[in-house]
Formats: sequence, structure tokens, C-alpha cells
Amino acid sequence: MTPGRYGDAGRPAPFRQVLLKIHSRCNLSCDHCYMYQHADQSWRHRPFVMSKRTLDHTAARIADHAIEHDLRSVAVILHGGEPLLAGAHTIDYAVRAIKRAVGDRAEVRFGLQTNGLLLDERFLDLFAQHEIGVGVSLDGPSDDNDRHRRYADGRGSHDGVVPALHLLRNERYRHLYGGILCTVDLASDPEGVYAHLLDFEPPEIDFLLPHGNWTKPPPGRVDDPIATPYADWLITVFDRWYRAPERRTRIRLFESIMALLLGGRSGTEAVGLSKIDLITVETDGAIEQGDALKTTEEGMAATGLHVARDSFDRALAHPAIASRQSGLTGLCATCRDCPAVAVCGGGLYAHRYRIDNGFDNPSVYCADLLAMIRHIAVTMSADLNSTLV
Repeated sequence: MTPGRYGDAGRPAPFRQVLLKIHSRCNLSCDHCYMYQHADQSWRHRPFVMSKRTLDHTAARIADHAIEHDLRSVAVILHGGEPLLAGAHTIDYAVRAIKRAVGDRAEVRFGLQTNGLLLDERFLDLFAQHEIGVGVSLDGPSDDNDRHRRYADGRGSHDGVVPALHLLRNERYRHLYGGILCTVDLASDPEGVYAHLLDFEPPEIDFLLPHGNWTKPPPGRVDDPIATPYADWLITVFDRWYRAPERRTRIRLFESIMALLLGGRSGTEAVGLSKIDLITVETDGAIEQGDALKTTEEGMAATGLHVARDSFDRALAHPAIASRQSGLTGLCATCRDCPAVAVCGGGLYAHRYRIDNGFDNPSVYCADLLAMIRHIAVTMSADLNSTLV
């Protein structure tokens, strides 16, 4: 057995990623949003914009954690809600405060995830100044994207996002282009969605399974527990992506599964047994776990900690975070006995939830994950064998 392959508990892994909620509201009303459409409604009681005081406290916590654990680099993701609603001044202040606090002790890499509707040259010039990478959310052509990503009055958002993606394709800003985030919708044609996203020449596409669990299953996972509709959708995209004569766009989920099959590491918490190294800071300064937990029940992401009084090391000691860093031992018996566990890793933590026993379950996408992993493994094996003939 390769040491560490199964995510041995050992010493806690420090946080190398900080999700910074600089704005708690959004200019869209997407019906699949984990922030506003699921169990946890704590956003209603939080300030719209993160204050300078809270930003300063957060910057100090990031710096202290980097020094304490001798981190070479830290990633800070500016997030929301819609982070651009915070305005250029807040974004500029946040980046400067963090850079000032960390100094030359570690490299700080900044990213921002946006729906793209407010993204313009003014923002992009600021992002170029601070080297902030930009990810944009888009679920495919207008009919597919606008099925879920809509304004509160029902208007679709697709046509408002397209100009932002064209700006990022421009040579002036291309170095900031992080990629496109796309939530899988079974009602959409996978080939049509993939082809449309490629039109914008993203360096990376991140396909996300819609959030759901055993208590509140995602669409298509209710009637037949052994069916694999999400695997079928993603395999269609994988086959086209894998067989492309020139592969210019990375797909994080596929590349992570391939790396894990070869004994490497995952680039996403959706698969693999790597220790979760992400922490969230809300607009009010609350230190929380990953946002996906907001889809399970009220307060599940909370830790009771705050940047004004608590270090990130206190968060590392929190029982829920310790459990998420426990690797194989933190999985249910079904997962531990599965031959694909080193690759699947039990799937995304939030997707294992059931109201009667918490997270002691396989992923609600278990059948899909297994089918997808097997398909990728068979495809890779056939290619590897052919090179030896």
C-alpha cells in the first residue's frame, strides 16, 4: 500500500485555501443554489458586505496560520453570494490587507468566482493589478443555463454572462481566465453543453454534481437507486474530451480521477481521500466549513469560531473538521469495503448526509461515481495496454 494513499488520519493538514465571503447576497436567484435554496438560511442574518475590520482580522489569521505551519503558499478565493457586488474598493482593500499581513512569508494566490454579470474592464484591470484569477459560472447554452440561473423576475442570465467570457478570452485578460464552473443538469444535452462551453475557450471546466443527499435527493436520484444518469451524462463528455485530437481545456473531475487511478492526488474534494484543506470565512467573520454543508441542515457548516478571537488552528481542532480530515477511517463501512474507495473517497462529504445517521453513508451519487470511475479506468487501461503491444 502506498503511504498516505488512503488518507491516514495522522497530524491535521493545515488550511491552504480560504474561501472569503466578501458579499452575502446575489444578483441572481438560481433555483439550484446551495446558499439560498437549501436548509441553511443563515445568510439572511449576515451583513451584506464584509467590513474592513473583519477583513483585517481575517488577514491576520491567514498570516498567523501560514507562519505557524510554514506554508509556502495560500490560496484565497473571493466569493459570495456574488463577490462583485462588494465593489472594486472592497476587493482592492481585501487583497492589500492580506498581502500586507502575510508579507514575504508565503505566496498568496487570489481567485474569484463570479456569475459574470458585473464583470467588466474596470474589474479586470483591478484583477490584473493584483493577479486575481477569475472563474465564471455557466451551465451551457441559453436554454440550458437559463433553466436554473435566472434573475428573481424569471429572466435568464446567459446573454449577460457571454460578454464577460469574451472579455476573458481577450489577450489582454486571458492570463486571468481561471475557467468555467458548470452544474450538471440531466435535462441538458451533455454534448451540446460541452460544445457551448468550449466556444469560450476556457482553460478549465469544473463540472459539479447538483447538491443533494439521502434526505433530499438530487434530481434523477429518487426512483432507481442503482441507475447512473449522472455517470451517463458525464461519460458522454469524458469520451469526447478524452478522444479529442488536441485537448486544450482541462476538466478537473476527469483529471482528478485519472490521477487517482495512477496513484496520484485529486484536485477536487469531490473525489479522493486527501485531507480537506479549505476553510470559509463569512461576511460577519464567522469561521465555517465548506458551503456544501449548508444543503444538509441549518448550522451544519458552523464551528462557533470567529476571526476576531479564534485562530485557524482552533478550527483544525474542531470535531467536524477533524472528522473530514480522517481519510478512510471517516467513511462508512460500505465505502471502506469498496475496491474503488481510494479513487472515489466517498464522494463529496455533504452528499453522504441522511437525517437519521448524519454522514455515515456512501454518497447519494455512489452508483454514478462507481460507474464513472470504472469507465475511465477501462478507457485508460485499454490505452496503456495498446502502447505495450
